[in-house]
Amino acid sequence: MISIKPVFIEDVPFTAIRVELPKTNLLIVSNDTGYIMCGALDVDLLSEKLADRKVIAARAVGVKTIDQLLDAPLEKVTNASREKGWQVGMTGKEALLKIAEPAD
Repeated sequence: MISIKPVFIEDVPFTAIRVELPKTNLLIVSNDTGYIMCGALDVDLLSEKLADRKVIAARAVGVKTIDQLLDAPLEKVTNASREKGWQVGMTGKEALLKIAEPAD
């Protein structure tokens, strides 16, 4: 099953995606600028082999729900994310608000 729902952080809209897989879930919260994701994200691939794409992304590990993903400390961030002020240890919510696009 795949679920896609809006999620609001301080009234700023993001998209939450949950993909149920055997024995695990794939969790993503994104907007048009970047995203945070569960431990399945290969940050090194994005930062090294795909560096020219300047992908703004980060991962948190040990999360099982979208709420946990938003509240968890980021374990790894891409190089492009650092340019947006993202740091290891900040919560997913804190990182997403740095790339927030206000609602119309």
